[in-house]
Amino acid sequence: MLYASIIAYLKTSGEQSEAEIAKALQQPMKLIQGHISQLSSAGEVICCKVTRYVDGKMFEGTSCRLSCNLPPPARGPKPGAKRKPAQQI
Repeated sequence: MLYASIIAYLKTSGEQSEAEIAKALQQPMKLIQGHISQLSSAGEVICCKVTRYVDGKMFEGTSCRLSCNLPPPARGPKPGAKRKPAQQI
């Protein structure tokens, strides 16, 4: 089923445009747009309209990512964390 293929592709590739998804899955753009619309209304994916400029040419499309795909927490000290002063010898 194409829904599962789209979700599997987004799991492995992260955020992608609908054109990149259509090219990777070798499916027509209209078919991918319909499936992404249904996945978005079901809450499986999050989509937003984007405008990108590549070599001075404007491309408009929709960018999609999984709704449950959160980035891992950053390593190191957190903002607002206070360091303990170094022990003096």
